[in-house]
Amino acid sequence: MSRQIPPLNPLRAFEVAARHLSFTRAGEELCVTAAAVSHQVKTLEESLGVILFERRTKSLELTDAGKAYLPGVQQAFNQLAEATHQLYSRGNPTTLKVNMPPTFAVKWYIPRLDRFMKAHPEIDIKVSTSADPLDFARADFDLAIRYGKGIYPGLHAELVLPVEVFPVCSPALMKGPHPLRVPADLKHHTLLHDESKYSDASSNPDWAMWLRFAGVEGVDATRGPSFWPSHLVIDAALDGLGVALVKKNWVGTDLAEGRLVRPFDLSLPVEFSYFVIYPESRINDKPIKRFVDWIRSEVAADAAAVAANKPTSPLVL
Repeated sequence: MSRQIPPLNPLRAFEVAARHLSFTRAGEELCVTAAAVSHQVKTLEESLGVILFERRTKSLELTDAGKAYLPGVQQAFNQLAEATHQLYSRGNPTTLKVNMPPTFAVKWYIPRLDRFMKAHPEIDIKVSTSADPLDFARADFDLAIRYGKGIYPGLHAELVLPVEVFPVCSPALMKGPHPLRVPADLKHHTLLHDESKYSDASSNPDWAMWLRFAGVEGVDATRGPSFWPSHLVIDAALDGLGVALVKKNWVGTDLAEGRLVRPFDLSLPVEFSYFVIYPESRINDKPIKRFVDWIRSEVAADAAAVAANKPTSPLVL
């Protein structure tokens, strides 16, 4: 007997709509109308003889049958993407395509890239900082770095960098008529703001949150210039424009080499972290394993340097 396999386009529409729980957002990802997605899903339901979604006035929910069907469909698309990747990779030099946030690329990855290139000359890394929704079955990426809570259904996720934030400034601001000695002294200085936006407001603490954490009153947390991506606010602090609230991960070299200083020894921990993610089906892919192993070694080297009270500069082995 021949296998009963539903048509591919309706399956794809179901998988995307199930991830978003929205025909509208699924249509945006697939570059079609919401009505077209709904029609494709209806075609699939009629083909299977099963209702996959509960369609409500302002929401979309998976039925029990839809919840049971989704993991297998997602796995099938992941395996298809992997088979296609292996086909294109045959006989070609190894290329690893990585998507990562802009500031991760600028402040963490690029300063260390020389070491990866020397250790793995057989692998060419191609980096994109596109912020488009990531779908490994459609996007031309092998792995990605994401900022979140580590919940990525259907994907392998590994913690890369935990996050904490603290103020930094140019050494010049530690002097002058209003030197920074205690957090309340911030009222005399310009605050520099990181305008990076995420779905969870607590993922990118602002000055108001840090000041509350520090127990400081009387400082206007709304004033001062704003920047995006995050590395621009660090550049502004390097130029002496004010005091920036930054993620620890991005300023290790600048602190070690004296371009920036921490005026206060007070860090605010953040629930979000940076994770490396890729399809479960590629967990044994050698180029991916080598890249992830390299990231682990870099993070371990930084931790060892901190423990030994040494600079974490990417220029120091």
